[in-house]
Amino acid sequence: MSRASGRLSVSAGRAAALCGAVIGLASLMEYVSGGCFGIDQFFVRDDTADHLLAAGSPPGRMAPNTAVALMLAGSAQLMLSRPRQSVVACGQALGLLVLMLGLLRWYGLIYRVPELGRIGAYVGMAPHTASALVLLGTGIFLALPRQGLAGLLCNTGTTGMMGRRMTATVLVLPPLMGWLRLQGQDIGWYGTRLGAALLVSGHVCVFMTVVLLSLRAGHRVEVAHSRAQNRLATSRWSQEFMDHLPALVFIKDLEGRYTAANAEFERATGLPRDEIVGRLTQEVLSPRFAEAARAADAEMLARGSAVHRVDHITIDDRAHIYSTTLFPLPDQNGRPHAVCGISVDETAKVAAHQQVERAHQRFRDLMESAPDALLITDADGTVVMANAQAERLFGMPRSHLLGIPVEHLAPDAHRPRLSALRRAYRRLGADRPVTFDEDVWATDADGRAFPVEVSLGTLKGEAGHLLSLAVRDISQRKRLEAELSDRYRQQQRIAYTLQNSLMGDPPRLAHLPTARRYLPSAQDAGVGGDWFDVIPLEKGRTGIVIGDVMGRGIDAAAVMGQLRAATHALAKADMDPERLMNHLDSFVCELRDQLVTCCYLVLDHHQGQLSLCSAGHPPVLAADAGRRPRQLDAPISVPLGVGGVPHRQTTHTLAPGSTLFLYTDGLVEEPGADLDARIALLAETLHSGLTGADHTLGALEQTADLALRTLIPRPERHDDDVTLLAVRLPDTRTRGLVLPSEPRSASRARHFTARALLDWRAEDLTEAAQVVVTELVTRAIRHGDGSLVLSLHLAGTELTVELTDHSALPPRPRRAASADEDGRGLLLVDALSTARGTRFHSEGTSVWCRMDTAASTRTRWSART
Repeated sequence: MSRASGRLSVSAGRAAALCGAVIGLASLMEYVSGGCFGIDQFFVRDDTADHLLAAGSPPGRMAPNTAVALMLAGSAQLMLSRPRQSVVACGQALGLLVLMLGLLRWYGLIYRVPELGRIGAYVGMAPHTASALVLLGTGIFLALPRQGLAGLLCNTGTTGMMGRRMTATVLVLPPLMGWLRLQGQDIGWYGTRLGAALLVSGHVCVFMTVVLLSLRAGHRVEVAHSRAQNRLATSRWSQEFMDHLPALVFIKDLEGRYTAANAEFERATGLPRDEIVGRLTQEVLSPRFAEAARAADAEMLARGSAVHRVDHITIDDRAHIYSTTLFPLPDQNGRPHAVCGISVDETAKVAAHQQVERAHQRFRDLMESAPDALLITDADGTVVMANAQAERLFGMPRSHLLGIPVEHLAPDAHRPRLSALRRAYRRLGADRPVTFDEDVWATDADGRAFPVEVSLGTLKGEAGHLLSLAVRDISQRKRLEAELSDRYRQQQRIAYTLQNSLMGDPPRLAHLPTARRYLPSAQDAGVGGDWFDVIPLEKGRTGIVIGDVMGRGIDAAAVMGQLRAATHALAKADMDPERLMNHLDSFVCELRDQLVTCCYLVLDHHQGQLSLCSAGHPPVLAADAGRRPRQLDAPISVPLGVGGVPHRQTTHTLAPGSTLFLYTDGLVEEPGADLDARIALLAETLHSGLTGADHTLGALEQTADLALRTLIPRPERHDDDVTLLAVRLPDTRTRGLVLPSEPRSASRARHFTARALLDWRAEDLTEAAQVVVTELVTRAIRHGDGSLVLSLHLAGTELTVELTDHSALPPRPRRAASADEDGRGLLLVDALSTARGTRFHSEGTSVWCRMDTAASTRTRWSART
């Protein structure tokens, strides 16, 4: 039916209902007003009923209760056509009133009570009209069985069933029991009161029975509802469980229609669940896959057990591999009533497996292509894998290598060492490979033992941590190493010989104790450019030089030898430190690409002064007795070889017994360390060494060793040569005497010398010193003019005698004849002295000579013998 025809039918129904209501209302108004509108004679006039009209009862007029019922029926029809549920419910209630009006007429007939079928003295309702009203009321109430009050009786649920039973009971049993009560009264079985009591008792029994039956039905409904809820919850949980599975899960009936599917199945098919459930397999999957799926379902149902298959499916232009398992779902009788399938996307798993296989193949290829023999052992040291190189190295097939302890591949005497190395490596748990080549041996199938290099590493396998051993025969390498070691030692001896010859052996002066340390570099065969020198000078002075040619090797050592020779020669020419340094700078500038740091100082033991000049060298440390070492200030300058920058000297006064420390940068320089901090550490170390020892040469040696141990704890890894020179200044004592140029001055000089040596507790020098003083004074009186100045300087066990006169001629020894009475003075002085010299100055000439206790003893012994 079209929408237009439906609207027309509704309009016609509403018009008919309205007409019926108006007719009923008009008839009712005739009764109320007492008039006669002729409604009953409007279409057809009944002339034969005029006597009724004359009697006051118009012919054909319906009874008042019928008019009310007709008006209610029309109103109810109008309400049922409205969309609102509350209006529909009111219309259904009016229908029930129409039904009750018809039933009242029938109850009046059954109980012989005419008053139930009429209103007052008016004409009563006809029985057939009552039947029509009952049917009309029932039709109005049930016209819309799913809406309003009718929905309570007509629904398929428990309330509808109970409502229908109770309605039938109410409509049938009370009238029947009332009729039976009246029949008993009419027969005379009981009176009115007993009849009322029986009626009430019957109603109670009937309605109690109805209540119990309703409760029973309600209980069954509750149980069924609880079961339904449990099943619904189980179904919901099952659905949620299925949705959380990473696999595709689906259930189909025996016809191939989907009854359930999870979220992963929705994602794979690209369809929502509402479009999957209820549809056949061919309606969800592509024809090719649907045909294969139906064939798999049929195979599973035929076998009655689970079936496994693998499908290759393309989703979003990407190939996927699904592993599907189909199994039947039995009913209560054990017969299959549905098919369940679980599909797992194994694309990544298959790819990972293929990758693992490729990795295993690469590992096997790597083992076979390795240049060394590779052995893989388990935690107990049993060989589980070996390559072809291992077969060739040990001279046995791979089948013999597998399953034996790896220690059995070593000679009997070396098995404990190999086992200890393997256990130590596993105990440390190191991840990086460790190589051992010292005293590690292997043996082949013929029993030949040979040295090997073993590299241990860790492999993480499925069975735990495995141990890999890369074994290499190093017999040839050992022979080459032995030859190289011999050659290296030979070259090292040559280098040390060259180094010592270039550096020389600086003299050890009795009056100037020194501690000397030279630590060669761990590279370049220990040859470097460090050097130092102690140069005795005239007039109780000593020159000390220390230098460092930048660079290492033979070239630096050659430059060092040239500089040492040049420095020694310039120092012997009695040059001041700054003049000497400037001459060295010019010399180094002539060399190609050379830079040299150097420090030269001159110690004047008699004056207690030090003249210092430094060319970019680390500062000199000076420590007075009992005090912390300090840096001696020197003008800042650049290394030798830069050129164009004059070098200046400075003078410092030192207390007797002070200690000087000269060193090269290899002692204090360290990668990443602050140079000032390292120098401060050296000063602290020297202070602790000097404080805890006495002022002897042995204490100076111990302090030098302490400095090297502290600043260079691992000399085998030090990459620069180191020079350290510690100098202890002597406790010098000086006396002087002015003598006139006359013969008796020789006697005064002898007495002065004897008294001074007695005070200084150096009596061993008295005899020789008096002879030397007498000869020098006598020579000066004979060949010089003016007064004489005699000076005595005692430093340790060394005595320096100096005589100054105003002569401009240096003393010259001459060869005296056997009969000559003079001419032997200087020869005698030279015999009693360890050194003699002459110094010219503006006031004249100074002749000095040096002697010590040992020399004096030797002279006296020679004279006596």
